[in-house]
Amino acid sequence: MDKKDKRELSVYRLNTAKQDLEYSKLLLTSGGFKVSINRSYYAVFHAMRAVLALEGFDSKKHSGIISKFRQLYVKTGIFDINMSDIIESLFKFRNDADYEDFFVISKDEATEQLEYARKFCNEIETYLKTVWQ
Repeated sequence: MDKKDKRELSVYRLNTAKQDLEYSKLLLTSGGFKVSINRSYYAVFHAMRAVLALEGFDSKKHSGIISKFRQLYVKTGIFDINMSDIIESLFKFRNDADYEDFFVISKDEATEQLEYARKFCNEIETYLKTVWQ
């Protein structure tokens, strides 16, 4: 894949992340807190994949995406360690919401996770706009 194709894929994935943020907000507003968490997590997931597209890296496993992002972008200082904390928080909430019986999440918790996802995606977008040139 050449540089132009990687950039196009990165743009596409970032747009997917932004769309997931919008879905999360709509679901939160309508009371779908568990599903809102799911979309907030996927916004972060697709944002990480948008960055990793520039490396030509992808993985079918979420753990692979998370690990590679942390290795190449958090441990190297390109992104602050708080980005890793956001990933961890959303990953845990999403797993609990999707797989734990009787899991309950409050509106405040879902709102907080959406805000974390929004912050994460904004930082990713700012970074990508500098490297897409």
